[in-house]
Amino acid sequence: MHNLSVIIPFYNEEKFLLESVKRVLDIDIFEQVILSDDCSNDGSEVIAQKLSEQYEYIQYIKSDENRGKGGALDNAKKYIKTSHVVIHDADLEYFPYDIIEMYEVSKKNVESLILGSRFIGNKDRKNVYFITRLANRFMSVFFSMVNFYRITDVATCYKLMPSDFFQKIVFKEKGFSIEIELLSKFLKVNRSIKEVPISYEGRSYIDGKKIKTSDGFKYLFNTLKYRFFD
Repeated sequence: MHNLSVIIPFYNEEKFLLESVKRVLDIDIFEQVILSDDCSNDGSEVIAQKLSEQYEYIQYIKSDENRGKGGALDNAKKYIKTSHVVIHDADLEYFPYDIIEMYEVSKKNVESLILGSRFIGNKDRKNVYFITRLANRFMSVFFSMVNFYRITDVATCYKLMPSDFFQKIVFKEKGFSIEIELLSKFLKVNRSIKEVPISYEGRSYIDGKKIKTSDGFKYLFNTLKYRFFD
C-alpha cells in the first residue's frame, strides 16, 4: 500500500503553528500527521496538544530538551506507520498543496526521494533575502559537484521518501544540516531523486526565521563529510 505521513517539526512557533497545520489538513492526503515539538516553551505545545485531541490521526510528541530540527525528526521515526513520509516545516514558508504533486510522482517512483525545489519551474515565490537565495544556489551547485548528482535545492524542507529509508537513518545532525545528511545518505543507497517545483514565501528574521549564516558553512562542511567520511 502506498500511503503517506507528514512530520511537522517545530520549536516556538506559536504564531504560525495552527495555520501551518490547517494548511496540511486542507489537502487531506495524509494518513498520519506527527507534530514533533523540539521542547517549545512559548505556547506552541498547547496548540499542538489540542490539535492531537481534536483529530485522531494527529500525534503530538515532545522532546525533553531542545536539540534542533534533526533531533525533532529523529524523535518522530518510530511513530511512522505509512509507506512514505514527507517533512513540512511549521513556519508558513511552504504550501502543502505542492505535496500533492510530489505524492503523485512518488506513486510512479516508489523507491525514489521526491524533492520539492524552489529553483525549477515557475511557481509563485517570494525570497526576503537575496543573499540567502544566492547561498542556497551555491550550496546546491557545490553538493551536486561533490556527489556527481544534480540537485537544484539541497536546503529545501520538502523531501518525500520511503519510510523504511527514513527510519533506518542514524541521524547525527541535530540542526538544519540534517538536510545535507539526509540527501547524502539517500544517494548512497539509491541514486534516484526526482525534483518537483514548489511555491515558497520566505519569512524574515523578525518573523522568527531561525537559519543562520553559520548553518550555511555547516552545509558545505557536511557535504564533504557525508560524501567521503561517513
